[in-house]
Amino acid sequence: MSRAPSIIPPETSDQDVYLVLDDFGGRLGRAWRETDENATDREAVIRDLVEGEFNNPIRIITFNTSEGWSRDVTVDIADELRRRLVEYGEIAQSAMQFMQANQR
Repeated sequence: MSRAPSIIPPETSDQDVYLVLDDFGGRLGRAWRETDENATDREAVIRDLVEGEFNNPIRIITFNTSEGWSRDVTVDIADELRRRLVEYGEIAQSAMQFMQANQR
């Protein structure tokens, strides 16, 4: 029987990993979105939000297994999107809703 690959980065990998909880609505519900292991950094998540890669992002967490910590960065990412809004010009409606739902 084959085993699914681990989602935990190798101990030699000292990087912060960002995961997005996306709400697909109705019967589909919420799920942590799958992504390529090389696209789990902060910039990749922000780019995916701007481009509308998420249906209805609810929460964003980051963790670093080699340093042994995790935290919710939902509001931090929403704040960063607001600060960088002029850079992007146009952003996805789902990103706009994410920013509105997550204000300090």
